[in-house]
This record gives sequence, C-alpha cells and structure tokens, in this order.
Amino acid sequence: MPELPEVAGLRAFLDAKLRGAVLTKVQITSFAVLKTADPPYSVLEGRTVVGVRRFGKFLDLDLDGVHFLFHLAKAGWLRFTENPSPAPLRPGSGPIAARLAFTAAPSAAADGAASKTAFDLTEAGHKKSLAVYVVRDPQEVPGIASLGPDPLTPEFTREVFDGVLSASQQIKGLLRSQSVVAGIGNAYSDEILHAAKISPFAIAKTLDDGSKDRLFAAIGEVLGEAVESAVGKAPGELKDSKRNSMRVHGRTGQTCPVCGDSVREVSFADTALQYCPGCQTNGKILADRRTSKFLK
Repeated sequence: MPELPEVAGLRAFLDAKLRGAVLTKVQITSFAVLKTADPPYSVLEGRTVVGVRRFGKFLDLDLDGVHFLFHLAKAGWLRFTENPSPAPLRPGSGPIAARLAFTAAPSAAADGAASKTAFDLTEAGHKKSLAVYVVRDPQEVPGIASLGPDPLTPEFTREVFDGVLSASQQIKGLLRSQSVVAGIGNAYSDEILHAAKISPFAIAKTLDDGSKDRLFAAIGEVLGEAVESAVGKAPGELKDSKRNSMRVHGRTGQTCPVCGDSVREVSFADTALQYCPGCQTNGKILADRRTSKFLK
C-alpha cells in the first residue's frame, strides 16, 4: 500500500508534470471507484491544474477550484504516460479504473507545441478499494475530514504527540490510525517502531519518557528520509525504492542490520507485521495471532 512517502513522491511528480496543464478528458472505466456524484466528473474537462496537494494518503488535483481526489488503497497505483493513445478505454477490460488526459500549455513544451500526457489509476487483485472523489472542497471527503495531524508538518508538535500517546492502545495500531496520525501505514509503522526500539504491541500510555523521545524522533527521521528519497522519482521507480529502504518490513527471516538478530513476523488474517526481537522486545518472540495470544 502506498503510504505518506510514496504519495509525497507522486504529488511532487504530478505537480511538476501537470501544473498549468488542461484536463481534456476523463474516463472512468470502473464506476465502483467513483464515490461522489455531485459535481459530475465531466465538469473537470477543460479546467486547468493549478496545483497538486497531499492529504495523508490522498492526492488532490485542484482544477480551477474543483478537486479530483484519489486514494490508492492497498493495491492501487498510478501509471503516467507521455503521448497517450487517443483510443477510448473499454469498461472492465483490465486493471485501469480511470484515465485522465491532459494538454500542456504550448509555452511549457520545448518546441513550443502543446504536449499531451495522461495518467491511469490502476488496481490489481480482486478486492477493490481504490477510491476517487470529485468535490468542490477536499473536506467533503470523509477520510480527509477525519485525518489526524500530518507528522511532517509543524502542527505535529511534541505536545500533540504526547496527547496521542495517552491512549490505551497498542502502539502499532495507533500509528496506523489515520484519525490519529495521517499517512503512516503497515510498512512505515514497522520501520518507525524498529528505529525507536519499541515492541509493536507496547501499550501507548505505558511508554516511558525515553521511549516517547525515541518514537517521536523516529517518526520524523524515518518518514523524512523516505520522502527525501521518493521526491524526484517517477511513479515506476517508487515501489522498488520503498522496498529497498526497508530494514525489517517485508524481511522476515533476514538479518537485522542493527543487531544481527533474525527479523520475525506476526501474521493476521489479511496482513502481517515484521519486527526484530533483539532491537524491540528484549529477545522475546511474539506469538502468531492466528495460533495464540501475543507475548508481551
């Protein structure tokens, strides 16, 4: 699932490519992804992209005050195309759920001619969660209206963070809650907790001051470094960049680069987390939830 750093990379890429371009055609080939009806998506055509913003894991194309927003969910992605084919898409014919085609201003092209670009929103697998919204105000999208503070903004202060940690909740789940902290998902919560040397099942309000200090610092450092790596990359490069940067997430059985212990996994019904016993649980192995209770 794309998380804050990858979405930040996509935002920077799209803003550089599309700011000032005119949206000439919108094709929705999977109407299940479209979550709004008013205004109709057809009103976007002919409007100019004035900027691209990020809200947590949501991306927002501002088209003269009407907003095309999307959330890539677990298996969605964005595919950008130079000189796209003019042939119309057939509904239900493949992984493409939506296509937006643009014409750049002539002055933006090196040869003075208007250039054409497009991007597709795609989704793999059978479980469809990709979501598209067309609204006049991003706050009309429930998932955006309920977002917690963005961890890479000045509003995410230590005081705000201490308030987050007052919950009687396991810290792994708390970090993933979008209403608590915007943009962190399964992968980066694993990486943050590893960097902070905290068990994923520690209860937030029981953390001591030293653990809180490490966790607050780790959030900024892990996400900051990942965003710095993501910005400037094309969409096709972001997934590999993310995988290559992980120390524990997705590396079950491999050697922890910090302490040399083996990275372990806890599996759930539809997901899994990874952690290092040597760094995070004083050597204790967390039991698999599918077979027994967690070891604290």
